[in-house]
Amino acid sequence: MRGDAREARAEQIEQAAYRVMDAKGFEGLSMLAVAKEAKASNETLYRWYGDKTGLFAALIMRNTDSVRDALERTQTDDPMTEISHLGPALLTMLTGPRAVALNRAAAADKTGTLGQTLGQAGRERVFPWIIGVMDRACEAGLLTGAPGDIAETYLSLLVGDWQVRRVTGAMPPPDADQIHARAETALTRLKLLFAGNSR
Repeated sequence: MRGDAREARAEQIEQAAYRVMDAKGFEGLSMLAVAKEAKASNETLYRWYGDKTGLFAALIMRNTDSVRDALERTQTDDPMTEISHLGPALLTMLTGPRAVALNRAAAADKTGTLGQTLGQAGRERVFPWIIGVMDRACEAGLLTGAPGDIAETYLSLLVGDWQVRRVTGAMPPPDADQIHARAETALTRLKLLFAGNSR
């Protein structure tokens, strides 16, 4: 199967996995159930994903790709502009239905395996990039401090308890205006906390 065709087929399979997970939860998510929903062979799923945990990791990676793609599209010489684009993209992904489904599955897993997978395939793919942008902002004198600490603070300001509230059902999906307002507030507060020589 050619690259483009395989990518399109993988997207169909992963959409089917979300439908099964929505209907049956992660416990009810079997490779066979996903194969039937996607009208794919069970052998294909095992060959592409290895097992159920591998499929879960693929779902996370595809979800985080939206943020990585946004970061790559908005790379500029101004790291603060990049951060201003990063915030809405990241918050949209983290509070979206796919992230909610993945986080609910990880929270329900008593073994902790899914939580570890979520960390490795999600945060560990995006967070180093954020640190890199903060490092460039420090080098340019726009922010001062340790880039890792700045990145951690930014995520706390940006996400706060929204992700937990979405996962627990205590909060409806935020709309685009709410997301942009929160991202702007987070960036404004970040600049005040880590004010550089020139703002």
